[in-house]
Amino acid sequence: MLVLGAGVIGLACALELLNRGARVRVLEQAVPGAGASHGNCGTITPSHAPPLTAPGTILRALRSLGRVDAPLRIDPRPDLARWRWLFGLATQARPQSFWRASRARAALLTRSRELFPSWLAGAAIDAGWQEPGLLLVFRDARALAAERHYIETLHRLDIPARMLAGDEVEAREPALTTGVAGAIEHVGDAVLRPERLVAGLAARVQALGGVIDTGVRVEGFDCADRRIVAVRSGHGRFTGDQIVLALGAWSPLVVRDLGLRIPVQPGKGYSITWDAQAGAPRAPLVLKERSVCVTAWPDGFRLGSTMEFAGWNEGLNPPRLAALQRAAAEYLKVPPTGGPREQWWGWRPMSRDEVPLVGPSGRWRNLWLATGHGMLGVSMCAATAELVAQQMSREPLTLDAAPYDPARFAL
Repeated sequence: MLVLGAGVIGLACALELLNRGARVRVLEQAVPGAGASHGNCGTITPSHAPPLTAPGTILRALRSLGRVDAPLRIDPRPDLARWRWLFGLATQARPQSFWRASRARAALLTRSRELFPSWLAGAAIDAGWQEPGLLLVFRDARALAAERHYIETLHRLDIPARMLAGDEVEAREPALTTGVAGAIEHVGDAVLRPERLVAGLAARVQALGGVIDTGVRVEGFDCADRRIVAVRSGHGRFTGDQIVLALGAWSPLVVRDLGLRIPVQPGKGYSITWDAQAGAPRAPLVLKERSVCVTAWPDGFRLGSTMEFAGWNEGLNPPRLAALQRAAAEYLKVPPTGGPREQWWGWRPMSRDEVPLVGPSGRWRNLWLATGHGMLGVSMCAATAELVAQQMSREPLTLDAAPYDPARFAL
């Protein structure tokens, strides 16, 4: 089997297929985890089941079109494909679509959260797994009160969440400055070090006999009788009886000559990482009014998040990095100081309905899709890999595969 992409989704799929006795080769255009799997905040978040298309989100984004540092930014420059995709995303704000996406995302997130501890232990991966929960911290009491509907949404999805008063939050997290209005606590969330997860997955895949070819950029496909016969690259042709497409935000670019129009756009995210420092938070935080995630590990400290729809635009955006640091200075007694270890950007694969595309292609008989996980690739990787491997092996399915079926987009 060929797996295209050595991000966290591709490597997780490769591992599960190897565990079932398959012979697996992974093709990666850079190195394992070079994309969005690398610089994220490493949170495992069933709490993030509700999609971006919650009521009011798109309107707020449109109001901030002129702000280059807005937490959710849409590049106003002309791009017909991107604006068509954004229009499709906006239609998902209808209640029926919102709840359909929420339930589908919740199922993958909850299953992954269940699998992770035993999954990591079984693969002997030390990714720094911890279960401290997650605090969404508010400094504005009105903003906190307005989020009661969010807690009700999570409860309907059987995801635990509760509201904490400001003094309770400050007692729980001494790293926060005074004046906190309150927080929403997600006790079921966890955290790990994403770089260590990817490195561990890659090592385990190779230990089980899998091959990972790096520096291999997919350039096209040879096809016959509705099957992909070979994958073409600058390093030659690669063949496999089954092919898993797990190229994240690159997926729609790579498969155009297959006649597939995957409705995925890159949602560009940023992070800044420092070495470990005194006074860092004890548990992961989201600085809610600024939409900034803060994660502290024993060996590092990271600010991340933001969402920028600017097409396949490369490179760092200094105003957006500066916004991360301003948020930390506003919320934390000891903001990160000194030169950062790394400043990072990456493309998250955002599907038009905010539900991943996981399952067989209806157009190509030996092609399987595992893409479109948005900001939640790390959080969803274990359950996605289980679902792909169960489908390909014709095993009984743990999850209902219908919500993720690529056929909903005629793929």
